[in-house]
Amino acid sequence: MSIVPVLNRRVIGWALYDWANSAFALSVLAVLFPLVLGNFWSVGDEGASVTARLGWVTFAASVIVCITAPLFGTIADAGGYRKRFLFVLALIGATMTAALGLIGSGNWPLALGVYMIASVGYYSSVVFYDSLLIDVCEPRYFSFVSSLGFSLGYLGGAVLLALHVWMLSSPATFGFANTTEVFSFAFISVGIWWLIFLLPLLFFVPERHSPLEVSSGAIRAAYAELKATMLKVGQYRNVVIFLSAYWLYIGGVFTVIFMAVNYGQRLGFDDKDLVMALLITNFIGFPATLLYGFVAHRFGPKSGIYFALLVYIGMSAWAIFMRDVRQFYIMAIVIGTVQGGVQGLSRSLYATLIPPELPGEFFGFYNMVTKFAHVLGPAMVAVAATLSDDPKWVLLALMPLFLAGGFLLTIVRLRPAEATRR
Repeated sequence: MSIVPVLNRRVIGWALYDWANSAFALSVLAVLFPLVLGNFWSVGDEGASVTARLGWVTFAASVIVCITAPLFGTIADAGGYRKRFLFVLALIGATMTAALGLIGSGNWPLALGVYMIASVGYYSSVVFYDSLLIDVCEPRYFSFVSSLGFSLGYLGGAVLLALHVWMLSSPATFGFANTTEVFSFAFISVGIWWLIFLLPLLFFVPERHSPLEVSSGAIRAAYAELKATMLKVGQYRNVVIFLSAYWLYIGGVFTVIFMAVNYGQRLGFDDKDLVMALLITNFIGFPATLLYGFVAHRFGPKSGIYFALLVYIGMSAWAIFMRDVRQFYIMAIVIGTVQGGVQGLSRSLYATLIPPELPGEFFGFYNMVTKFAHVLGPAMVAVAATLSDDPKWVLLALMPLFLAGGFLLTIVRLRPAEATRR
């Protein structure tokens, strides 16, 4: 079955938002913020304290998104406001990201607060972005289009981070006096990049409007709708089983992404090596995730997810015995081949299981589950950093998450959502 006809401006405009916001996910979340928090905003503080701060602020942002994601989804479905909500939340995230470039040395409390708001904007906007998938293509193309978005995200994030690395290696070439000025510019540039590449989605992606009306009490009523949403989700056996599996394994995936730079710092690896390894992960992630989309389009998404989980189990076990930076590079290469695939295929598989008339509400719940899984990883890191100076013990807890998630995934039936309703 050919995928060429699906590559239209709606699909490209939608996928480019992954290109836009992945600059935050890679440059800020995975690289810049952990580095600057440890070397600039928390200069002189113990490494375990910095790790705990990073873990707890990510935990706090995740809790906020857990609470608000179903609310946003319910409101968006009641009137077709998904693009408007996406724009406002992306604007908040991009503005706060740029503001990080203006915070001075030692001011870690302010940096954590601004970072938390930026993270909430980033993760919350994804609720509406994900739900627009059903508006840009037919169900048979979900796996390919979802993976296309993630692959462009890896490429876009890597392109901007590569520019930042070049600037850090030679500040004078770009007119900067030192690396501190480069870090400030990097945060600001991520915010601008995010907003510029949001525009194609706003202009080219259509939005399916619901016949529901938004009343004056819609916001109040949306909180009451959370219980109703949970009851609706509970009516779909496949959705419940999938979300349970997803909650487990994506928590492990996010923990690997979240702690990679900090983990390398704790092992004494040079910052340049850590950044370069993550660049390799993302440049490999572009073609690998796109390939995942082609394979899943042909053979279905579950096999690709199984393979990715096996890779994560192997890499988590191997990382416990890591001794030198070359091993870190190898792990980065291997993880790069599956990281985008497991996320993209999870999103496309979920899209085939939910009722098509309630995408915002169900993807709001999906993102709540995602963030609830993200609560698990940072909390584990924060507690481990408080109890022990050895970061390797956190990795032991990841393997059961991947194993249990993979087992539950075997129970999910690949059939239309309506057929799985009890």
